[in-house]
Amino acid sequence: MKIELKEITIRELTEGYKDDGENGVAGYVGRLDIRPPYQREFIYKDKQRDAVIDTVTKNYPLNVMCWAVREDGNYEVIDGQQRTISVCQKENCQMLCKECNRRKSGK
Repeated sequence: MKIELKEITIRELTEGYKDDGENGVAGYVGRLDIRPPYQREFIYKDKQRDAVIDTVTKNYPLNVMCWAVREDGNYEVIDGQQRTISVCQKENCQMLCKECNRRKSGK
């Protein structure tokens, strides 16, 4: 097995993010299968998801996320699905209103 470090930006990761429920979750312009069939559903609670976002916004490194290269040259997430989806949801404004309301209310 060959392991390579591939660094990408959050913008690259979230570009083309699509959560199609039962049919899967994709990102990285459709080249990354974020939730392959063997992965569990997204289960992070708000506190866990917020911790991931806080890590990113403070410019701290996230743990390594492991991807496998498929035969077609695309990728699938082996480890890091919960963190990846957290970042993609935030970046795609699915959590933005909630965060704005929380800040306005001082919580």
